[in-house]
Amino acid sequence: MSGSVSEAPPGLLRQLSARPSVMAALVVFLLIVLACFLLPLLGITDIGGMSVRNRLSAPGTNGYAFGADAFGRDLLGRLLVAGQASLAIGLGVAILSTLLGVILGLVAGFFRKLDTALSRLIDAMMAFPDILLALSLVAIFGGTMGNVILALSIVYTPRIARIVRASTLVIRELPFVEAARALGTGTPAIMLTHVLRNILSPILVQATFIFAYAMLAEAGLSFLGVGVDPKTPTWGIMVNEGRQYIDNAFFLILFPGIAIALSVLSLQIVGDGLRDALDPRLSKET
Repeated sequence: MSGSVSEAPPGLLRQLSARPSVMAALVVFLLIVLACFLLPLLGITDIGGMSVRNRLSAPGTNGYAFGADAFGRDLLGRLLVAGQASLAIGLGVAILSTLLGVILGLVAGFFRKLDTALSRLIDAMMAFPDILLALSLVAIFGGTMGNVILALSIVYTPRIARIVRASTLVIRELPFVEAARALGTGTPAIMLTHVLRNILSPILVQATFIFAYAMLAEAGLSFLGVGVDPKTPTWGIMVNEGRQYIDNAFFLILFPGIAIALSVLSLQIVGDGLRDALDPRLSKET
């Protein structure tokens, strides 16, 4: 026997399409993703070429649409390659933190004996400001892309865990869960089939927000010089590298800053739209 307490309303895509701002944000984000991953493959931009003679060329001069950096590299090509790393980090953090948060939240919410200890652990982790905890973890793990994803995943895992735990505490007491126990359904099956299935909507929404938070946090870490190794360009690293030339080449900061802002803002708007569509009680104009 199974039940459902938070089934997604029918016609999710139709509901999202009725919100112009959400659809516009989704299109913007998809265009950013496609540009970052497809244009370099098509050879439209010069990725690694350097020209000292053309260093710090302004946008639209010497054949550089977005200008050239301090080494004479095409800023557009570097922006696209850096976007691949920034987007990969955001997606990796969203996936890993969601997996860890779901496991932690399900265990805390379903097993009463473990609830107090795990809840205190979650509260303790959330007591630290995100950026300070991320700085500490990156300093411990090291500045590779994998370590940055791991550190930020640990930072954002409590966000998912609290949502999953709170929902699990409610669902585990509902009649269809009690009926499943009476029929001899095992605990793992109940957790996955009856509990997790009914809380996928808030998990999906929160994962969308974490995607945006992670990209912003990575940019902050890279700007402070403690993020990914500079050999792997990210938008945050580009901003960090360009700040010393802000007086005579402000575009070195402008374009990666716009890329970060557009990506994060579009993800936030899409997340708001998903939340409103998946939970009719919160329905409102975005």
